[in-house]
Amino acid sequence: MRLLHGDAVVILMSTAMVWLALLCVLLPQAPPSPNLDGGRRLFLRHCAGCHGPDGDGGKGANLAVPRLTHAPDDAALVAVIRSGIPGTEMPFTRMTDAEARDLAAFVRALGRRPETRLPGDAARGERLFWAAPANCGGCHTAGDRGGRFAPDLTDVGARRSAAYLRTSLVDPEAAVPDNFTVYRRVVVIPDNFLEVRVATRDGRKISGVRVNEDAFSIQLRDASDEIHSFWKDELADLQKRWGRSSMPSYRDLPAADLDDLVAYLASLRGAR
Repeated sequence: MRLLHGDAVVILMSTAMVWLALLCVLLPQAPPSPNLDGGRRLFLRHCAGCHGPDGDGGKGANLAVPRLTHAPDDAALVAVIRSGIPGTEMPFTRMTDAEARDLAAFVRALGRRPETRLPGDAARGERLFWAAPANCGGCHTAGDRGGRFAPDLTDVGARRSAAYLRTSLVDPEAAVPDNFTVYRRVVVIPDNFLEVRVATRDGRKISGVRVNEDAFSIQLRDASDEIHSFWKDELADLQKRWGRSSMPSYRDLPAADLDDLVAYLASLRGAR
């Protein structure tokens, strides 16, 4: 049977469409563009409780920065969202790939916001940090200086917002994490710097922060930087003071001094 010219054209077009359909199936497809509005909704639902509604930090890290320590690129950020960060409060999630991409895109957008200028003089705040009346460096480390009785603040400005830092200064126990009962099923959280009080069977009483503990022993550091180690069976009493802080409140500092101290702490972004 002889094909007419129009029939040949139809056959060729049909064949081309089949091949095009096969190419669409076989070739890798680019993922759809992230949905920033969807990412914002996911952030408010799952992340804002720790990282703050604007992403500038709370008991979770400050995300409104150009570069994230644990997520230097988009793939790493998606991995953090999906898998969490071992040894921290950051748990894994059960988000789909699309949801993780939307959330990652929104977090990246937070880091492109202009930085808020803080009141206060960071240089003067640094002097307050190392000397009276604040003398924070007696307990805290910043860079290669300071004490070991309290957490290292070398990069605290990259991890906490200025508002959170101010709260920590005026009401320290408001910023102390609780026992993280909910999270312990999915993450391992270090509890060093937990305030501990012990009484031995021979009458000694010692307070400090926990350095290490296992089923049979506990080690703590006192305010003079001395390490004490005890077998638990030699203790008459062991108190773990969850939610308590040995840090004094600085609410009575002059307002200008408090502004300066916050400005200095917010400027601490890593080792110098």
